[in-house]
Amino acid sequence: MVLYLDTSALVKRYFEEESSDIILSLWGKAGHIVTSSVAYPETLACFYRKKNESGFDDNVFAKILDEFREDWSSFIRVQVNDGLNPFIDQVFACCHLRGFDAVHLASAVLIREKLTKDLVFACYDSRLNKAAKLQGLEILESAGFDVCI
Repeated sequence: MVLYLDTSALVKRYFEEESSDIILSLWGKAGHIVTSSVAYPETLACFYRKKNESGFDDNVFAKILDEFREDWSSFIRVQVNDGLNPFIDQVFACCHLRGFDAVHLASAVLIREKLTKDLVFACYDSRLNKAAKLQGLEILESAGFDVCI
């Protein structure tokens, strides 16, 4: 299985939140983890916001950052460049999304077309999940949508 993580799902790997156990379980079963290159700044923004809001110890926070950066090097990362534009056009033609949500969805659609393995799209944003279904992606079914960004 190939697991595509948008930022709302990716953050659950590093912070205990509702459905973190689901992400951790799928992470362990996935042959590959895929995300868009935009997930890097989005994830860091979420991490720093969580740190500022809850006052994480600096050492604990540094370990979280190190773990994320180490994981990042192992991900298949879809680059945002002109090659992604046709997929971005495709998702905007049918779905009303924010810019980076469209980038995540277009990235997952591109990966689905390029890989022959099963792709699961993990996201905790109801609007983006709805759009992913319209694009024919298999989505991670979850009881709650816990949007961090």
